[in-house]
Amino acid sequence: MTSLPTSDPDTAPHAPLVTRTVPLSPADGAALLAFLPATTARDTTSWVRRGDGLVGWGRTASVSAGGPDRFEVLESWWRSVAGSAVVRDEVDLPGTGPVAFGSVSYAAESPAGATLVVPEVVVGRRGERWWVTTTSTDGLPVVAEPVSGSPVEAPGDVTFADGSLSPTEFAGAVGEAVRRIQAGTLDKVVLARDLDVRSAEPIDVRWLLARLAESYGSTWVFAVDGLVGATPEMLVRREKGLVTSRVLAGTIRRTGDDEHDLALAASLARSSKDLEEHEYAVRSVADALAPHCSSMNVPEAPFVLHLSNVMHLATDVAGVLTDATSSLALAASLHPSAAVCGTPTAAADVLLRELEHMDRGRYAGPVGWMDASGDGEWGIALRCGAVSPDDDHAMSLYAGCGIVAGSVPEAEVAESDAKLIPMRDALTAPA
Repeated sequence: MTSLPTSDPDTAPHAPLVTRTVPLSPADGAALLAFLPATTARDTTSWVRRGDGLVGWGRTASVSAGGPDRFEVLESWWRSVAGSAVVRDEVDLPGTGPVAFGSVSYAAESPAGATLVVPEVVVGRRGERWWVTTTSTDGLPVVAEPVSGSPVEAPGDVTFADGSLSPTEFAGAVGEAVRRIQAGTLDKVVLARDLDVRSAEPIDVRWLLARLAESYGSTWVFAVDGLVGATPEMLVRREKGLVTSRVLAGTIRRTGDDEHDLALAASLARSSKDLEEHEYAVRSVADALAPHCSSMNVPEAPFVLHLSNVMHLATDVAGVLTDATSSLALAASLHPSAAVCGTPTAAADVLLRELEHMDRGRYAGPVGWMDASGDGEWGIALRCGAVSPDDDHAMSLYAGCGIVAGSVPEAEVAESDAKLIPMRDALTAPA
């Protein structure tokens, strides 16, 4: 087991947080991401979808944890910090007042660990309502209306190299997984691969966020502690007693021809292989949420979610919360779902560790935000990459595929390539 400190002594608050939220009146046409100033990847935070959400910068307080109790350490720290905070909130919406952004490693023993960050400044938007929150530990902050951030620099020439496995080696891993499944060892396993990135100029997270938001508006465009991406999968949202989760499993690549893509969507909706994979994922989420919810709604059949590069089978699960479980604790109860691990979970987890030959880091772990009430949104860190904490010219990208008995290795390699496209395109977009 990797042991990480339960708190960062440089950023753990020694005095109560003092938080002030006031309405904001930006200029017409303002965009959340445009408010982000130049800062490090570590201190840039984002959770934005279709223009709504939260962005933040700076670091008033943070906590890091590792090991099997990493969720509990973060949860305990946030309860203490938020519970003792001095709060002046003139907006009173989910996401106002004290807010922490977080990301959690897929595996308990990963050196990547888990982190919660309380930014110095957060700008939020929900429909027509805007606000700005400033947090400090040395008195009530004076809130000035933020201005648009500084110019964003492109990463320049970017090169990509195979990570832990080449495409041929990944196909071999898929083939071995199919053999284990057909032998009855397990029903499904999700295998991931990584890609190494090297850029001529420092990687500015804002460059990636802007391009991801432009091309993948229906996803949640996120950045937390150097992890950045655009996830289509909402692991769990808790808001005023309602719990929802969007499950994605079963994927087909788009061609760009609308008529052909409609035919592909129909074939995806009928595919026994993809429907089987999807059923495992939905069942795992519903079973995990059931102890915390009543009046759950689990649709009998999925719908096809159309993204710009791929289509997914998708199901939205909803329930009414019956206890005080926070959004982060709900995310912990769902992790890892069959969508990122497999079925049965224990057998799939052992097999993916054997076949992937890499540390997933925070890929496929929960990423999102939580406010002082416990409301928040946590996605699964997919279509993403991690900027190296030691070298801002280096980054690792990740993509995974659900493997079942009918999976074809070459098709799974193609699917993983399709899932790497959002980050590859964002890095190489022209200035």
